[in-house]
Amino acid sequence: MDRRRFLMGSAATAGAVPLLVGCVDRLVPDAVAGPSVDPEIDELQSRTFRWFRDVTRAENGLTPDRWPSESFSSVAAVGFALSCWPVGVARGWMTRAEARERTLTTVRFFHDAPQGPEATGVIGYKGFFYHFLDMETGHRFGETELSTVDTALLLAGMLFAARWFDGDHPDEMEIRRRVQAVYERVEWDWAVGRPDRITMGWHPESGFIEADWHVYNEGMIVLLLALGSPTHPVAPSVWSEWCSVYDQSWTDDWGPAHLHFPPMFGHQYSHMFIDFRGIGDAWMRAKSAEIGPFDYFENSRRAVLAQQKYAVDNPMGWVGYGADVWGLTACDGPGDFKAVVAGREREFFSYSARGPGTRDDGTLAPTAAAASLPFAPEAVTACVKAMKARYGAAIYTEHGFLDAFNPTLTESHPDLLHGRMVPGVGWVDTDYLGIDQGPIVVMTENHRSDLVWRAMRGEPNLIRGLKRAGFTGGWLDDA
Repeated sequence: MDRRRFLMGSAATAGAVPLLVGCVDRLVPDAVAGPSVDPEIDELQSRTFRWFRDVTRAENGLTPDRWPSESFSSVAAVGFALSCWPVGVARGWMTRAEARERTLTTVRFFHDAPQGPEATGVIGYKGFFYHFLDMETGHRFGETELSTVDTALLLAGMLFAARWFDGDHPDEMEIRRRVQAVYERVEWDWAVGRPDRITMGWHPESGFIEADWHVYNEGMIVLLLALGSPTHPVAPSVWSEWCSVYDQSWTDDWGPAHLHFPPMFGHQYSHMFIDFRGIGDAWMRAKSAEIGPFDYFENSRRAVLAQQKYAVDNPMGWVGYGADVWGLTACDGPGDFKAVVAGREREFFSYSARGPGTRDDGTLAPTAAAASLPFAPEAVTACVKAMKARYGAAIYTEHGFLDAFNPTLTESHPDLLHGRMVPGVGWVDTDYLGIDQGPIVVMTENHRSDLVWRAMRGEPNLIRGLKRAGFTGGWLDDA
């Protein structure tokens, strides 16, 4: 099953810390002072970081897609883990030596693992990587697709690591060298399956999948890394084609007008690595001339406010929605079935994308709010605190928030696929998902110290991609 069908359909699936950290060879300011955060936000970031540290395999650097259920690895989750290690160093949760060792292990594994057109026994093809990998071998799991976006998120984590590990230690030099080699061998131009459109994926059994990156969503990181490639770049017209359908996404149906994409992850993933504040492409410059200053960061801020307003309006009457408890994105759910709840037939879904104007079955995902901290810190902080206060240990544990919960579904059902029923709460997932955990750690740090954004504002490949896409303004004009 390819990523887009997996997400947009419903598919069953198995206190204060020092900001100056030393290492054996030098002392560097790994994070800078930024906005203070509520102690509960600090604790959430720490616990969520601990999840990556506890579940990522030391021998190959692979992070499971989910845990504690037995799982394959998600290459996007691996990219998020790579992004978390410097955060851990900056916050005093990990030594630089440990972060360096973990990073180099991962980078070596992806650099050296076999690639080829075969359906089995390889990690990827044409430089891209399969969406899911076997946790032991690192080879393609099942019939999963070669995924352009999951490759891009892995690469973004690698490129950030290469920027952050900037010392003269031999291992840090090797990280930088191998990361650039992994990036340069990706044949982005091959993935242009239709004119000026990058495919979402490819199967060795059937070729390119039907879906392309051609509607506003998380795909900006794909196009910008493809544009910035020094070896296999795509044409700038790919970005123009991407923006050509923005009018289909522009709406004020759920709050302030913005480029709408229902699940919140679409407004978070690219922003984990790219500081869109004050920079804009031709479309954004035109929109700014029309409505006043506007950029992709402001767009995500408005998307957060729209989600909060949708929860307040609560048009479907789900239990628990409100100004302080909100958040819809791609996440686990109870299962694919209908049930009568309080005299009303309700439809529920298993793993699926959720959001205003699309699937909404009363399932809330804490990451939708928590990973949006830079966009709306007051609203997000209030939401995190309210979720913890209302549902407590049922949804919040030593590794932070479980993936999702549904207060409307309070009785078990024979078609329940996973999760458990908690008296007084409702359905609660029993897993954590790497692609939902990672944004919490990274986006919290971007808000606190600018750590990832600051490093990536100097990343030459990304800068090249942004400029080829026509971005100008702000920090980019000085890059």
